[in-house]
Amino acid sequence: MESPKLIISPKTKVLQLLEAYPALEDLLIDYVPAFKKLKNPVLRNTVAKIATLQQAAAIGHVKVEELINLFRKEVGQDAIEVADNVTLNTTKPDWYDEHRIMNSLDIRALLNAGEHPVNQVIADLNKLKTDDIYQVIAPFIPAPLIDKATSLNIAHWIDKKGEELYHVYFRR
Repeated sequence: MESPKLIISPKTKVLQLLEAYPALEDLLIDYVPAFKKLKNPVLRNTVAKIATLQQAAAIGHVKVEELINLFRKEVGQDAIEVADNVTLNTTKPDWYDEHRIMNSLDIRALLNAGEHPVNQVIADLNKLKTDDIYQVIAPFIPAPLIDKATSLNIAHWIDKKGEELYHVYFRR
């Protein structure tokens, strides 16, 4: 029996999945329409390189276990149980006050230039004073940034402004 090209798990990067199983791209886009942006080569080489399937599920508001097992079934791997532990906060928090926004970064230009905004955002967040707010403007929910900020005990709130416009606020 041939060994699998890639064992699909929540930590699998989207780009790894698509390189190992190109036929899964349409399935991913059908299941998580937000990922239609993967057709853009720049976003494919930036976001898909760092976003995990767990983050993709969070972006698409689908259960990670369902997404993972959909792909696993398609490539002949057995279903697995997965804990869904990525939480995206979309309810306006009590701590939000627009007057507390001390810095803002529109990551759309960085992404369009093929750059990863993670390092810039994390550097800015590390300078954030307690109770001050940092704003990120993005064309999609930047789950990898949110995961990293959460790991640094920084709270977030996602405010969807339009079909491809999100403001994400971070507070220490």
